[in-house]
Amino acid sequence: MSTHQQTNAIRIQTERTNEMEHSTPMFLTSSFCFDNAEDMRAAFADETDANIYSRFSNPGVQEFVDKMCALEGAEAGYATASGMSAVFGSFMALLKQGDHLIACNAIFGSTHTIIAKYLPKFGIEYTYLDANADEAAWEAAIKPNTRMIYLETPTNPGLDILDLEMIGRVSKKHSIILNVDNCFATPVNQQPIDFGADLVVHSATKWLDGQGRVLGGVIVGRKDLIKEIYLFCRSTGPALSPFNAWVLSKSLETLDVRMERHASNALFIAQSLEKNEKISSLRYPFLASHPHVAIAKKQMKNGGGIVCFELKGGLESGRAFLNNLKMLSLTANLGDTRSIASHPASTTHAKLSEAERQAVNITPGLIRISVGLEHKEDILNDILQALEKC
Repeated sequence: MSTHQQTNAIRIQTERTNEMEHSTPMFLTSSFCFDNAEDMRAAFADETDANIYSRFSNPGVQEFVDKMCALEGAEAGYATASGMSAVFGSFMALLKQGDHLIACNAIFGSTHTIIAKYLPKFGIEYTYLDANADEAAWEAAIKPNTRMIYLETPTNPGLDILDLEMIGRVSKKHSIILNVDNCFATPVNQQPIDFGADLVVHSATKWLDGQGRVLGGVIVGRKDLIKEIYLFCRSTGPALSPFNAWVLSKSLETLDVRMERHASNALFIAQSLEKNEKISSLRYPFLASHPHVAIAKKQMKNGGGIVCFELKGGLESGRAFLNNLKMLSLTANLGDTRSIASHPASTTHAKLSEAERQAVNITPGLIRISVGLEHKEDILNDILQALEKC
C-alpha cells in the first residue's frame, strides 16, 4: 500500500479475474462454489478465508472494507447495510447485560433511540455527558462495569467538537473501548484511531457515497473487536449488498477531492452568513467564533461540509426559510453533491423530547446546511434570498 491516503482509495482493488478488467466488477452472487467437499468443509470450519455466502463475505464488499481500513489506519473492518446497523452492531457485539456505556449526549436521533430505548431492554446501562465535559467529568462518569465510550465529532447537528486525544487518554487509562462515529468528518479529514479510538463507525450513505445513491455502513478498528462484530453480524444479517459495495468503493476514489470542495464551499458560506441580520448564531468548526476551534484544528484537516445556524424568528422563520429555497434540496440526507437544507427539530431529532433537544442546542430555529459541490455563489445566493423572506 502507498503511504498516501488518496492513492490507496484509488488503487486498492480486488484481484483481477481472467478477463483482466481494469475496473473491479460487481460480484452479484449470494453464494460461492467449491471444487470439492474438503475445500467446502475447510471454509465452513474457518480454516481458510474462502468466500461462502455474501452475508458472510464478498470480494466487492471486502474491497470497500480494505479501502476504509487504509483510509482510517485500521487493522480490520466489516461493512453493513446502513450506518445505523454499523452503530447497532458495534454495540450489540461487544456489550452484554450488566455493562455500562458512556456517550456524548449530542448524537444522531436514531443512535439516541438505540441507547435510551433499546439498550436498557438488554440490561445495558448508559450515561450521557455534555459535549463540553472536561477530562474530570469523563473520569467521574466511569463505573466498574463501563465497557465502552461512544461519541460523534463533529456532532450532528450542533457541530460540537469533542477532544479525541483527551477522551482517548481516558479510555486507554481504564481499558475501555472508544467507539467514534466519524461520519461528519470522513477519514480524509480526521482519523480517530490516531487519537486512541478502538473502533470507528460510518454511515457510508453520506459523504462516503457522496451522491445520495445507496445506503451503507462500515465499522473499522482493532482486529480482535472486529472479529466479534463480524461473528455477530454474520449471524444477525446486516450485511452490505455487493451492488452497494461496488458503488461505495468507486465513490472512495473521489472522496479526497470532493471533501476539499465541500469544505471550501462550506467555509465560504459560513463566513458570508456569520453576520447576517436574520441569523442569531452560526457554527462552523474552522471559524474563529466556534467555541472548540482549537480542538477542531488539532484533529481535523478542514472544517467539513456542514454549516448550522439559528434563525432569529425561531420555528416559523425556519419553516419560511425552507419553503422559500429554490435550489437547495429538502431531503432526509446529507453529504450529497447537491446542497441540502434541513430542520433537525422536526426531522432527524424529532423523537427527542424538547428538554433533550435543548440540552444539545437543537433549537426550534436551527437550520442545518449540507454544503454541496455547486458553485459557492449559487449556494449562497439561494440561502440569502430565502433569508430575506423569513
